[in-house]
Amino acid sequence: MRPILCGLETEYGLEVAGSGPSEQSDHARAVVESHPGPCVVGWDYRHESPRRDLRGFSLERLAHDDRDAVYDLGRAPLPAHVERADRVLANGARLYNDHGHPEYSTPECLSSRELALHEAAGDRIVAQAAQAYAQRIGRDVRVYKNNSDGHGASYGAHENYLVPRSLGFARLYRAVTPILVARSLICGAGKARSEQGAPCRFQASQRAEFLTQPANAETLTNRPVFNTRDEPHASRQAWIRLHVIAGDATMSAHCTRRRVDLVKTAIALEERGLAPAWDLANPGAAIEATSKDLGDARLVLADGAETTPTRILRSYLEAAVDAFSGEDPFEAELVANARECLRLLDHLADRTREFCAQVEWAAKLAMIEGFFQAEGTEFEPATAASLDLAFHHLSEGEGLYPALQAEGLVAPPLDLSEVEARERTVFEPTRAVARSIAITRFPEAVRETSWGTLTLHTSRGPLEIMLDPIAEYAGAVQEARTADELAEALKTT
Repeated sequence: MRPILCGLETEYGLEVAGSGPSEQSDHARAVVESHPGPCVVGWDYRHESPRRDLRGFSLERLAHDDRDAVYDLGRAPLPAHVERADRVLANGARLYNDHGHPEYSTPECLSSRELALHEAAGDRIVAQAAQAYAQRIGRDVRVYKNNSDGHGASYGAHENYLVPRSLGFARLYRAVTPILVARSLICGAGKARSEQGAPCRFQASQRAEFLTQPANAETLTNRPVFNTRDEPHASRQAWIRLHVIAGDATMSAHCTRRRVDLVKTAIALEERGLAPAWDLANPGAAIEATSKDLGDARLVLADGAETTPTRILRSYLEAAVDAFSGEDPFEAELVANARECLRLLDHLADRTREFCAQVEWAAKLAMIEGFFQAEGTEFEPATAASLDLAFHHLSEGEGLYPALQAEGLVAPPLDLSEVEARERTVFEPTRAVARSIAITRFPEAVRETSWGTLTLHTSRGPLEIMLDPIAEYAGAVQEARTADELAEALKTT
């Protein structure tokens, strides 16, 4: 299976003691501005096109969630660059304020292992910024790695995959949508209660019930299972950035890797014409049913027949074995791990502890049910929701997920030294290396940066350099001693 460049964008829930919704965006901006590490301020928006659709047209405007207007009540409007407070970090990542949420975008990665390490580094970076802000204002500041505020608003954990434009919308939609619908069964973060759609006591996914449309370019309301935003951050003639908004922010690195690798598998299978064919009648209803059933939900196909999430997942895993056998040890590891999750799910009554160690929603549900059993009380929705939120709390010593790790009830944490190293640098030779080197060695020379470009002040004046997304950024790039040397090395990469 060929390497597929990927990045994650995580919006964090934010709570500042004594504050209301109208102060939320100001606090999120201040958290970003409190980032204590090296960075360059600003972002180059010239190459972004969020209204362009993969199906060949552009929207006149993007829809906005009316709830977001609450954040702006009584606030004087700020210039966009001030409001977003963009920081480009030493590891090539981006940190900014997105609609009242600190958002961390990882550097581009090739392996899901590196991606999970960089996402964990982002958790630490955001928590450190929040702590610095709390010390400055003398109030408690909490950040949560979740996807719902419990009052009807959802925020994203987006994924981005670089795919050849030759695949096009129709093939990508056909290949990827079934995986997006089914994967929360073994990748979801879990959620107590329901905020939209059919009521439930607990569900597998935080995000699923907020996805109501099959496909469109929206992200703030009328959200789709398959997002059609066409903003490649690379050559438009050659590449598509598949922008996935249908996933959960997960505390478990296992779940983070699995959700990414399943989408990569669907893309790679479609490149070979081998992706299974599952034409779902209503993907929005199907992803909600998968989340709320907590088992093998009945999913209706366009021809009136039915399937289940486990059948969909097994069909992709079996196709991957046939297509990639012997090619890629990481792909073999993914297939074996996902198959084991499904096997454990089939025997959940006898293998609950093992399943919880692999799948986040199951660990959260076991934690909540265990609390009520220990208390000798009946399930109480508000208490369950409070435990749910505490599960995602990132402040050191206060979140419940690390406590479960300490007790051996979920998988152990990633190696801290490896995570800390990713706060400062990049270990794969992706184009993130160019940003990282520019920011750590020559910050005064950085004029503008984006995912696909880097503009440097050189001895010959400002120079904008396009960053090829599939080039290897090694050798002369990593050895550059001046901004001029870096610019020259990047021009020939």
